[in-house]
Amino acid sequence: MGRKYSLILSQYKNLYTSRMKLRPFSMEDRKDVFEFAGDEEATKFVTWEAHKSIDQSANSILNYYSRGGVYAIELKENKKCIGCFDIRIDSENDKASFGYILNRQYWNKGYMTEVLDLMLKLCFDVLKLNRVEAEHYTENPGSGRVMQKCNMKFEGRGIQEVKVKGIYHDVDHYAILKSDWIKYNTEKDVVN
Repeated sequence: MGRKYSLILSQYKNLYTSRMKLRPFSMEDRKDVFEFAGDEEATKFVTWEAHKSIDQSANSILNYYSRGGVYAIELKENKKCIGCFDIRIDSENDKASFGYILNRQYWNKGYMTEVLDLMLKLCFDVLKLNRVEAEHYTENPGSGRVMQKCNMKFEGRGIQEVKVKGIYHDVDHYAILKSDWIKYNTEKDVVN
């Protein structure tokens, strides 16, 4: 991540949707992190193994979740950390990719779509990026639906593209350009 983008992200440590706050992780989140990072079902489609202890979750907070561009997803109503959103910026090409994980108890409630919509706004309005891209394993269609709801376009499928936890996975690729994002949001403003 380039210095310019790191500086901008440091000014946007806390972001808000109607139901959530995106913020830096703290050690107080370790039990909540263990709740989603220790769940075999929730971690099925990530490259790392499910956490075996709260200490392992605390270590992840210190060594990974504390980086710039990594946000805890907190429910405003109860201040519970229910997931993580990680934005990765390729400053040379003015683009970003992202990854996320959500506590399984909060799946299918529109939370990730709300978070991704906010993060696309950050990428295009604040960071002034040209492109945002993401991918998901075909066995995880819910992740693809989140991308589709945020108007990301399907760009193709890589057959047995990655080997994770000893299994080859087909990977679907999605992206959205700034020009398309502006067009969609302009149309949305006219309709609403």
